[in-house]
Amino acid sequence: MNLPIRPRRNRQSPAIRDLVRETEVTPGHLIYPLFIQDGSADTPIDSMPGCQRWSLSGLVKEAGEAHALGIPAVVLFPRIPDDQKTPLAEESFNPDGLVPRAIRALKSAHPTLTVITDVALDPYNSDGHDGIVAPDGRILNDETVEVLCRQALCHAEAGADIISPSDMMDGRVAAIRAALDQAGFTGVSILSYTAKYASAFYGPFRGALDSAPKSGDKKTYQMDPANTREAEREARLDEAEGADILMVKPAGAYLDIIARLRATTMLPIAAYQVSGEYLMIKSAAASGWLDEKKIVHETLLSIRRAGADMILTYFAKSFASDWKK
Repeated sequence: MNLPIRPRRNRQSPAIRDLVRETEVTPGHLIYPLFIQDGSADTPIDSMPGCQRWSLSGLVKEAGEAHALGIPAVVLFPRIPDDQKTPLAEESFNPDGLVPRAIRALKSAHPTLTVITDVALDPYNSDGHDGIVAPDGRILNDETVEVLCRQALCHAEAGADIISPSDMMDGRVAAIRAALDQAGFTGVSILSYTAKYASAFYGPFRGALDSAPKSGDKKTYQMDPANTREAEREARLDEAEGADILMVKPAGAYLDIIARLRATTMLPIAAYQVSGEYLMIKSAAASGWLDEKKIVHETLLSIRRAGADMILTYFAKSFASDWKK
């Protein structure tokens, strides 16, 4: 065959494939989500095999090992006992609460580790929602934002590097930015859950934190999975309100949303490979139908290829450990 153009020439050896590779994933692109709880025990999570609810001492050890492997950041998710949950989620801004204590422990033990905190009310709300619930079942936006600001300030005072509101209330980025700046925390960043969809992929996470809604669903504040233009609208608002990083959640089923936002903003984009994505891979690998290491790398690569600058993934530590070899 007389073929002057043969694309396979660029695939013929590992060295050439490395030279022409367009996208890469390294531990430096990953954020490690960690579940925490009070007490001295580390507890396996039934809904997420391989994940734990960490005690503070376990958290410090696990985060330190991940950081030593090159992972630059962790994000904290607390399991709050039922007797500390209230309709107004007051425990969310307790300066001696679980998250502030965890932040202080991590920053003391690992000063170069970036600590990100989730800002939302569902772990603390006796109704299991990300916002305050009115007697008629409506999620109250403005009243919720006031509590979120107090929560964000509590985390900043404890030493958090990045505040990450995941609630999807309107106007919360601007309100949190103003609260942080007025209190002197101008250097604390906001990683906003910009396009957080009302997804069925979150089930295992809610089992990990016992944070499922007691009634109703989250469709009045999380986004409709059918919509794309709405994500761009949310991104423009968050950027104008002072967000430093935008997030798409979930990641794998929303690669088009990552790509769309990448094309429309200059801000960094994060994507969250959520608990349902994690569990599907784990389950398929446990049955022998998938090679876990290969499929994890491929899925993370696809998220990066779509345009994500950083990825929240429960595979962060295992990926980093394999990457070092």
